[in-house]
Amino acid sequence: MHAHRVFESILQREDPRVSLTQDGSSLRSSTGKRYFAKIGSAAERDQFVGEAESLKAIDRAAPGLAPKLVDCGVIDSDSKERDSDVGRPYFLSEYKDIGSLTSSAAKVLGKRLATELHAYKSPQGVFGFHVPTYCGQTRQDNGWYETWPECYDALVGGLVDKLKARGGFDSLCKQVQEIRERVIPGLLGPLVIEPVLLHGDLWSGNTGVDRSTGAPIIFDPSSYFGHNEADLAIGRMFGGLSESFYTAYHEYLPKSEPQEQYGLRQELYQLYHYLNHTVLFGGAYAGGARQKADRLLQETSGI
Repeated sequence: MHAHRVFESILQREDPRVSLTQDGSSLRSSTGKRYFAKIGSAAERDQFVGEAESLKAIDRAAPGLAPKLVDCGVIDSDSKERDSDVGRPYFLSEYKDIGSLTSSAAKVLGKRLATELHAYKSPQGVFGFHVPTYCGQTRQDNGWYETWPECYDALVGGLVDKLKARGGFDSLCKQVQEIRERVIPGLLGPLVIEPVLLHGDLWSGNTGVDRSTGAPIIFDPSSYFGHNEADLAIGRMFGGLSESFYTAYHEYLPKSEPQEQYGLRQELYQLYHYLNHTVLFGGAYAGGARQKADRLLQETSGI
C-alpha cells in the first residue's frame, strides 16, 4: 500500500532515495526501518499536538521509555495528495513491536519512572502543561498553575463541566463539588512537592515491553507536570499494574508526606479517572465514581 506523500517528504529530508510502503498504521522504509503513522481529521489537531508534545517531553526526561516522535504537523498544499487533505493533522513516530508487560519489566518500569520521568521537574516550577492533552478522548485544557491543588482542581473541574453538559449526573456533580471545596485543599494543600513530568494515563493498557529488547515501553500519554503519585493511581484500576511495579517504584521514590494519607490521595487521584470514564462511557462508571466520592467525603471528614 502506498504511503501518504507527507510521510515520504518527511523521511526524504534525511535520505532523498527512501521509499515507503504502508500497512495500516505501520510504515516500512526501503532502508528497513519501521514507523508508526496516522492522519486525523481537522478537528483532531489539538489531540495530535498534545500526544506529540507529551512524547517529546518524555523523551527529554527518560529517553527510550516511549516511542520517539519523528514529526507532527498539519498537511498543507505542498504535502497534500488531494484538496481534502489540507488542514488535517499527521503524526509520525518510531514503531515499537509491543508485547505485554512482564513482572521483571514492570520492576524496570517502576525504577525508570521514579528515577527519570518523575525526577524531571517543570522548567518554571509550575504545575500543568503548555498545550491541551487528551486522556482517552477527553480534552484536558491544562495551562499553568502555581499550586498543585489549583492544578488538580482544574482537571477535576473540567470533567464536572462535561458531566453537567451531558446531563443526568446532578448528584455526582454535587458530591464532587464538595470534594473540590474540602477534600482537594485538605489532602493536597499540605503537600510539599515539586511538579514533575507525568505520563497522565498510565494504566496497564498503555504499558508494555519492546519485543526486540524486553525493555518496558509506555505510550499514548496525556502528560502534564504534577504530583508524581497522581501517575500511580489508574495503574491500580482496570486490571492494574503488577505489585512489583509499585514495590520497585517506592524503593527509589518514597511516598510523599504525610505517608499515612497516601491511600486517600490515591483514592482522590483515582476519582479523576472514574469521572473521566463516566464522561467517555456513560452511567456504567458513575456508580464507581459515586462510591469513590462517598468514601473520600467520609474518610476526610476530620481533615
